Amino acid sequence: MPKAEGRTWDILPETAIGTNLLETHPFRSGLPTGVEEKVHIETEEFSAVCPFSGLPDIAKVVIDYVPGDRIVELKSLKYYFVSFRNVGIYQEMATKRIYGDLRNLLNPNRLFVKTVYRTRGGMDVTCSIGEPF
Repeated sequence: MPKAEGRTWDILPETAIGTNLLETHPFRSGLPTGVEEKVHIETEEFSAVCPFSGLPDIAKVVIDYVPGDRIVELKSLKYYFVSFRNVGIYQEMATKRIYGDLRNLLNPNRLFVKTVYRTRGGMDVTCSIGEPF
């Protein structure tokens, strides 16, 4: 991995991401067949570290999912996001990691994850996985 130039802080590896912090609750929709309940979660308090520059990447995270038999516990999701704070991970890979971790945890009927990163270096970056609904 390239070394960041200028002042640097310790950058943690992806193994420091706290997937083990995520918790779930049982879910039963009770809705008629064919009717889906969508869960929409947003936070603007997500950050990780660019492994190339060592600078923070700050993003809004949007999660939409149709639950199967589990829903994510929100405080645990917040702790999970905080665990990214000093991890060196590219923006695209952070989005992919969040999507994969939630897919494995929840086994939802549908899942969409989008990250909208703040402008850095004159560039705006939005990453998404799954089909928006």
